[in-house]
Amino acid sequence: MTARVLLAVTLLAFCAANAVGGPRENALTALRDAADVEARRRGARMLADSGIMADLPVLAHALRDPDSTVRGFAEAAMWSVWSRSGDDEIDKLFHVGVMQLSDRRLVPAVRTFTRIIERRPDFAEGWNKRATAYFLLGELDKSLADCDEVIKRNPYHWGALSGYGMIHMQESRPGQALAYFEKAIAVNPNLSQVHETIEMLKALLIQRRKDMI
Repeated sequence: MTARVLLAVTLLAFCAANAVGGPRENALTALRDAADVEARRRGARMLADSGIMADLPVLAHALRDPDSTVRGFAEAAMWSVWSRSGDDEIDKLFHVGVMQLSDRRLVPAVRTFTRIIERRPDFAEGWNKRATAYFLLGELDKSLADCDEVIKRNPYHWGALSGYGMIHMQESRPGQALAYFEKAIAVNPNLSQVHETIEMLKALLIQRRKDMI
């Protein structure tokens, strides 16, 4: 094979390899397709497996899609993206911690998530899960501090924003709780229970104002 032919074959192979993007790029393109609801559904579903933190703005936009299935897939994809650290060993340890949390083995869960945080402090979901364990243990100041760390790393985390609200409710600060629940809804308007809590808090605050007159 001559050098010229070899060069041509190499160029053809390169073009073929780059003619179509990878799974993540294809998913993002599909999710941005304003006209094709099936494409948007497919894109959101694919990003559950291939998405990365840089894709959160696109997924957050999809939380306002006119199609409820797209919104549901986008929400699930965001949780999936949040739960991947990029390190297989950390992900295995994270799974252990999630199981401990699910089984209400809260003290071991705190220890597991602390190990994760020490090894991967940039992994926001490690902080979020430890915040949840602290909340369930009644250690609200520690939970609040961990929520701060989550939001520093992932401002789209409506779970942590709702967590702030729950902590402030526990501490009898309905005004602050309302503010954080509204921030959670601003990110993800599909949180029906948070909408209900917001209405309850608004009614409570109105009644308090009336009582003060």
